[in-house]
Amino acid sequence: MAKQRIPSTDEAWEDGTLGREEEFAKADENSHELEALIDDSLKLKLISIRMKESLISDLKLIAKREGLGYQPLMKQVLERFVDAELKRYARERLQEAQADTPDESEKRSAVCG
Repeated sequence: MAKQRIPSTDEAWEDGTLGREEEFAKADENSHELEALIDDSLKLKLISIRMKESLISDLKLIAKREGLGYQPLMKQVLERFVDAELKRYARERLQEAQADTPDESEKRSAVCG
């Protein structure tokens, strides 16, 4: 008789359908070394952040619709925000620099007198 396969969903793990036996929950002895190697090579740093539960719930809802976990979604949101802000700062600096530099017509009038 074929074994029935249980889909690997968050709910199946959380409610214990996929098992909670300690023998299957042991961490690999090298997992910390591997995790540190991955973090170092990708220049990742673990952080902790406090957020409103409602914001986390909203992020989870959006992430589910996008087929992501909420933490990868949060990373994308932060990356998009930082990218947009840096571009905005660059535009502002460019506008300031252009405002400080006389345009071509002003240069011609100064030369022609």
